[in-house]
Amino acid sequence: MHEQLNAPKITGNTRLFAIIADPILHVKTPEDMNALMAAREQDRVMVPLHVSQVQLASAVDGLRALQNLDGFVVTVPHKSAIVPLCDSLSLAAQQVGAVNVVRRDAQGRLHGDILDGVGFVAGLRSAAIEPAGLTVYLAGAGGAAQAIAFALAEAGVAKLTIANRTEAKAQALTSRLAGLFSEVTFAVGTRNPAGHDLVINATSMGLRESDDYPCDVQHLSAEQTVAEIIMQPERTPLLMAAAERGCRVHLGRPMLKCQIELMAAAMGASHE
Repeated sequence: MHEQLNAPKITGNTRLFAIIADPILHVKTPEDMNALMAAREQDRVMVPLHVSQVQLASAVDGLRALQNLDGFVVTVPHKSAIVPLCDSLSLAAQQVGAVNVVRRDAQGRLHGDILDGVGFVAGLRSAAIEPAGLTVYLAGAGGAAQAIAFALAEAGVAKLTIANRTEAKAQALTSRLAGLFSEVTFAVGTRNPAGHDLVINATSMGLRESDDYPCDVQHLSAEQTVAEIIMQPERTPLLMAAAERGCRVHLGRPMLKCQIELMAAAMGASHE
């Protein structure tokens, strides 16, 4: 009973956010979003909704009908499947082919955006790492990597080298980006990250102790910054190997913290 004293007061005036996922038990976004709304003294709450892939379309129809819902966050496994269910998409979402936040307007129209990339760039900047003008090595060409590549190019990096186990995916991504950002030099890389100011792991390699490194750590050097998108473990094998070689390391958590604020704004909860 005493624990409920600190719970948000929910009334008929409360505006709603949601997060949809399958499974749902692991998500941390509602805790972070509700803490942010409480700190801002905004009458808004986020609730987790467990939605299976086969029920996604019907669930989204239901969300359209909720007139006190301002938007929802989308996570695994729905980030690609939600795209055709949106009425409009940001340029980044169009290019990446994925959405992780949806804003609902008063008429029930849904606008999808992908904030993995801009969240990552904002996380870099929060640590005084300005990507503009840097040469960057990016390991990965999947959904998160594509969003990060797009955001880095938009932020004005000088060169972006993309390395992926399936080279054709890296080639396809660099070709697509080159058509959009003529001022950036793009290249397909190998496992060797040498010669780049910033080295980024945008793969899932490092989640498990048995994982290989996402790049050849023997070629890392002290003048490089090495960044992760993985949040658990906080210090991945890549970051530990980079620190041993004198590199500056950048953890994955700032990306999530910045994304929470960006998601709130994308769903209409700007800082009032």
